[in-house]
Amino acid sequence: MSTETLAERQKKWFASVKEGLARDTGKSLADWVAVARICPETSPRARLAWMKHHHGLGQNRASFVMSEAFPEANRIGEDVGAQRAALWTDPASAAILEALEKVVADLPGLITGQRKAFTVWSRGFQFAAAKLARGGVVMLGPAAAPDVSPRLIPPKNEGWSERLKAKLVLAAPSEVDEDLKGLLKAAWENS
Repeated sequence: MSTETLAERQKKWFASVKEGLARDTGKSLADWVAVARICPETSPRARLAWMKHHHGLGQNRASFVMSEAFPEANRIGEDVGAQRAALWTDPASAAILEALEKVVADLPGLITGQRKAFTVWSRGFQFAAAKLARGGVVMLGPAAAPDVSPRLIPPKNEGWSERLKAKLVLAAPSEVDEDLKGLLKAAWENS
């Protein structure tokens, strides 16, 4: 499995946000980080709201600045293994994740990423994500339309990616079968 955590497209996007920030605001990223560090708020959401409200930055730019100013709150790019272990502590859901990891492990160009609340798989861009759900089940979000498989349902207020157009609830590792393997491979091919 790749140790890379960001797809090339994601790296380019972050670079463009940094460039646009300096170009459009007249302040460098370092200047904005200095502003962010004087934020009186302590929670990540409150810091983000403060930056947007008091300094007029949009969501993406404010998030980028805050992630640079408070890297301990920004888990993207850290050790994927340690983040994975911290998130997937329930043995039943960890077994489901391991079954998913085996299915995608041999896909060429695979990039495994870890976010605060879910694990993502990308190639050119994200093609699937898995997160914990209530009751020890795992919610899988593939980059596939819900009508591709009767097992898929439309997502409702999922925060993992606009590309992930469906979801599937997995209650056991045995549900990660050949059908699901084919679905994930098709999503990978389209990424």
